[in-house]
Amino acid sequence: MDFKTLKLDLDGSIATLTLTRPEKRNAISTQMIDDVITALAEAQASVARVVILTGEGKAFCSGMDLDELRAIATRSPAEHLQDSRRMAQLFRTIYSFPKPTIAAVNGAAIAGGCGIATLADFTIAVPTAQFGYTEVRIGFVPALVSVFLRRQIGDKRTRDLALSGRLIDAAEARAMGLVNDVVPNDDLIPAARRLAATLIASSPTSLETTKRLLLQMSEAELDREISMAIQQNSEIRSTPDFSEGLAAFLEKRAPKWSDH
Repeated sequence: MDFKTLKLDLDGSIATLTLTRPEKRNAISTQMIDDVITALAEAQASVARVVILTGEGKAFCSGMDLDELRAIATRSPAEHLQDSRRMAQLFRTIYSFPKPTIAAVNGAAIAGGCGIATLADFTIAVPTAQFGYTEVRIGFVPALVSVFLRRQIGDKRTRDLALSGRLIDAAEARAMGLVNDVVPNDDLIPAARRLAATLIASSPTSLETTKRLLLQMSEAELDREISMAIQQNSEIRSTPDFSEGLAAFLEKRAPKWSDH
């Protein structure tokens, strides 16, 4: 299948999914969400044993597309809820994918893009890659990603990243446990393929069974937390701070927050 926002290369035992909106820093659009979910379904149905996710150009994924952000301001509460559910489906699809996944992070992975990069089973990054959840800077909330982030790095570090909205480099991301390895730029895809080769050498039944077991250990709690996060993700879009934060971001000015 031809995709508008990515390309899927099925090369024997390795499937490589590359986000292909470099002019938009591979920002997330509704079309991209649908494309990623469909491409992963194709990879799952193929003979591929491992999936590599990466980005074209200088960024891995810079978060939500500006056109999508502009459109948010005109949407109804029901549409906000639908948007939140769509994003949750993207994250859950990556997190629950039955075959091993490797994110090869070639540049900035911000907000939702950071979620995509770190929800893979393995995350390899170049030294210049940046990671961060910047939602609080525009009056938003990193609700959906925080569900998974707490499981990955613990409550204290999640509060650090989610409340500060700060960006961290690949070395700090590795120290926190978000990144497995940092490699030179020209070795990113080769390193991902070497890791894929070690995974392919193992039993596919064992790998899928292990992934399924790890998911089932906390699935009920995960579903409950995602449901709560969807609601928060949707509701905050109707607040004055979100309206101001979004307007300030789009107008490239400092926000003027309401008094509480």
